[in-house]
Amino acid sequence: MSCEVVITSSGAPAMRDVASGEVMHPGTGPGVEPVELYVTPSRLTERLCDERAGGAPLVLLDVGLGAASNAIAAWRVSESLPRASRRLEIVSFENDLTALALALEPEHAASFGLTCTESDALTAASTLLRDGHHETARTVWRLAQGDFPERIAAEPAASADLVFWDFYSAKTHPHLWSVPTLSALRRVCRSGATLHTYSTATSFRAALLLAGFMVGAGGRTGLRAETTIASVDLADLEQPLDARWLARLERSTAAFPEGVADDPAARARAIAQVHACAQFSGAPR
Repeated sequence: MSCEVVITSSGAPAMRDVASGEVMHPGTGPGVEPVELYVTPSRLTERLCDERAGGAPLVLLDVGLGAASNAIAAWRVSESLPRASRRLEIVSFENDLTALALALEPEHAASFGLTCTESDALTAASTLLRDGHHETARTVWRLAQGDFPERIAAEPAASADLVFWDFYSAKTHPHLWSVPTLSALRRVCRSGATLHTYSTATSFRAALLLAGFMVGAGGRTGLRAETTIASVDLADLEQPLDARWLARLERSTAAFPEGVADDPAARARAIAQVHACAQFSGAPR
């Protein structure tokens, strides 16, 4: 199999990709990190209970399904709310379902929160794996299987409210962290949308900015002192990147992602583009 279950230094079970060696939720594990990193900072409960939305469903793009830990954390929130709350629509993107299949094995299911409890996460994840779709009165969960750039291009423009970005790192999958891929993602995000991720890499934050997102710092989770939150609207960021980050970008030896030419002229143009982003209006150079 392409994945295996390992025990992290904190004692939590986690899924490890055999080829790259990268571990999903390496800090506090699949039961805690999805809540700390994605569910709580995204204000998912508050947004699902927001009466100003007029009952319109909230659309969550779960980018990098893996063992379904992030999606199940969001699914549980939705299932716990009153029927009158906004419905949650989860679209999970994944090209390799091995991690989910392994997490659903009887010896691993409880460790990954996939059990027959009152909310019955086991049935939800098993049905998604088998049919590519699961639906309750509160939550719709859809699988978008295949290469992410192709699958995101098929999603409607300005249709998403929330993004949980949890791919393997740019070191192993650089094309997924590029400006063109993030620009395709930005196309489907509507006003008010936010993106949440573990990566704080300068090159990734620069790519988000070049793709049209506003970008800020997120809080601590597990072993990570800081995370990243991006948004369509600057007002949705509590800690937007500022002139200090721009100075760090200019000093960085790995300032930009794959696709931005590595020569002085191209670097200068890219830095100028970042400085021109709306959130840095008036920032000193």
